[in-house]
Amino acid sequence: MKKEYSRPVDILLVEDNPGDVRLTKEAFKEARIPIVMNVAMDGEEAMAYLNRQPPFENASRPDFILLDLNIPKRDGREVLEMIKNDKSLRNIPVVVLTTSNAEQDIAKTYSLNVNAYINKPVDFDRFFEIVQKIEDFWLMTVALPSDAE
Repeated sequence: MKKEYSRPVDILLVEDNPGDVRLTKEAFKEARIPIVMNVAMDGEEAMAYLNRQPPFENASRPDFILLDLNIPKRDGREVLEMIKNDKSLRNIPVVVLTTSNAEQDIAKTYSLNVNAYINKPVDFDRFFEIVQKIEDFWLMTVALPSDAE
């Protein structure tokens, strides 16, 4: 059953690798639902975006966050902890999409209440398959929280 959206789903991608940003955007272009993707290139930019601090005063609240762990300034673990400790942000689903398959990273992010942890595949076709599964589950199946905080 296809969900109906009254507006595009707003995704915040927190990723510092321009190639991965381009690949993720390309993969989501194939989405069956309207999507707006905003990108933060580091942890400080992600938090400024989420808190609508300059230059993001007019940023929309994302419906969903894709977070890489290995980003500059504030790493993904710090960003995740800040999101989940902030009453106005904690209900935004956060999916870690990272190359790390270290058990300590997986355990740490789940202890910080990440919604899902996915290893970023290096194979182009597998990456597209993963993005399709994210869309199917998180955007087509799961009921996402509304803008209300």
